[in-house]
Amino acid sequence: MERAHGVNALSGASSGFIANPGIVLSRGLDALGSFFRVKAQAGVREPAVAELVLFQPSILVWNLGRAAAMQQGMLRYVTSSVAFACLCVSADGTLPGQAPTPPKPNIIMIVADDLGYADLGCQGSQVHRTPNLDTLASRGTRMTSFYVSQAVCSASRAAFLTGCQANRVSMQGALNHTSREGIHPDEVLLPELLKAQGYVCGVFGKWHLGTTPMFSPLKHGFDEFWGIPYSNDNSKFHPSLAAEMPPLPLYEDEKVVETDPDQSQFTRRITEKAVSFIRRHEKMPFFLYVPHVMPHVPIFASERFKGKSPHGLYADVVEELDWSVGLILAAVQQAGVAENTVVMFFSDNGPFLSYGNHAGRAQPLREGKLTSYDGGVRVPFLIQWPGKIPAARVCDEPVTAMDLLPTLAAWLGAPLPDRKMDGKDIGPLLLGRDGASSPHESIVFYAGDELQAIRSGPWKLHLAHPYITVMGEPGRDGKPSQWESMKPASITQSGIAGIATRHGYQVAQQAEALYDLTQDPAESVDVSAQHPEVVAKLKAYAEAWRLELGDSLSGVKGKAVRPAGRDAP
Repeated sequence: MERAHGVNALSGASSGFIANPGIVLSRGLDALGSFFRVKAQAGVREPAVAELVLFQPSILVWNLGRAAAMQQGMLRYVTSSVAFACLCVSADGTLPGQAPTPPKPNIIMIVADDLGYADLGCQGSQVHRTPNLDTLASRGTRMTSFYVSQAVCSASRAAFLTGCQANRVSMQGALNHTSREGIHPDEVLLPELLKAQGYVCGVFGKWHLGTTPMFSPLKHGFDEFWGIPYSNDNSKFHPSLAAEMPPLPLYEDEKVVETDPDQSQFTRRITEKAVSFIRRHEKMPFFLYVPHVMPHVPIFASERFKGKSPHGLYADVVEELDWSVGLILAAVQQAGVAENTVVMFFSDNGPFLSYGNHAGRAQPLREGKLTSYDGGVRVPFLIQWPGKIPAARVCDEPVTAMDLLPTLAAWLGAPLPDRKMDGKDIGPLLLGRDGASSPHESIVFYAGDELQAIRSGPWKLHLAHPYITVMGEPGRDGKPSQWESMKPASITQSGIAGIATRHGYQVAQQAEALYDLTQDPAESVDVSAQHPEVVAKLKAYAEAWRLELGDSLSGVKGKAVRPAGRDAP
């Protein structure tokens, strides 16, 4: 299904002019284009007439004719409902009489895959050398209670790119080559919001929000894409199902340009694409999204880094990721836009613990990827914006990756999508405003369709639920725990039972328990008996979330769940 841009219904033509002898045509186009570049429902055609007429060197006339009839009816995302007759734009993009507005900040979002909470030097690692990430932390703010929606790839990415809980947009779990589902065309992703503000948007790395053409990044706001559609183990390197895996496709935009590419070159090639994007678009606001393939198993490092760390291949991989961050930061500096660029770094979820020496560490947190314990959903988060975000600051207020979209929108003065969101504006907190605190009364944690835990302030309540834990001794050198005796279920069998059989886990049971995360980040000492009033409060929060988003453990269907997209076979 093709996605189109549209405009709010206009009953007739309107015109405007620019009375400025020094007008820069491209700037006028950018400003006007940003105003009109809005999202319409899937299937909406472009306006019937949209023409530019220059009849004097100093005058630009924008003549927008009657909009085409909407196939689906009303708009799903509009920049504003403000009626206007004309729009006068000067060379610096301002209205006559107004002071020049600051340029829009560039935005760089770098996301590691399955990186552990304790895998960076600034997070306490004694084995990984990460000088560039440590510098990023020292020049900005490090959030130590930063949460993702679910501890698995597709769900986490769907959440931070929409500002919604993964369950609200029906994107639980992780997609694979058999999946026909993906992010729904009606959902408004961060690049779409930014594109409406005049940004050019590029993504280089792992997409993982849909594998068929209708889910292409180019249909969801990005102008450029280079990377893979799902995880790198969905290939001949799968630890237990390699024989049934197809070749791993590598895309450039919407075309497969390679199959089974050399995975040791992923980090280098992604970095080169990212640096090129910065250099090509340094004169306009850009959104650069770098969802790295590594360190998701199978892990690979290029020859330049392989064997260079005394702590093994995983350390090599992390150090190459750090090198990548350094080159991206250097490119921003060389382009002369560092002072006006927001750079953030985080992981999509916690480490894949069953893989032992090929996995990260989450200490002092409990468990890792695929669980609702903090080791799965609490990840490193670093952000810098020179002169705006305080340097060398550490903040432990609980916030989420879903907060990034509404925060960036607020910084830009951009309207939010006209649909329910779960993220909150954490701008005051990130900017170090006096008295700023987390805007979240509660943060809920799902595993698939199961509502498993909820945090409020320092407290985290686990409801009774199953979870997966490493079956025995963690695996080594790319193989999961108990690999020799595994009986893997088909990749089409989702849920924790199926996942456990393919990755060396077993299913255990968590009883209802309350933890004080400030005193017990390992979630090991149940204090529910001492704080029954806190348990009651968090259960009330959980019930509200259950009614909104559902809960398969209690058989409740959510009343505010939106569908995923589906591409018919």
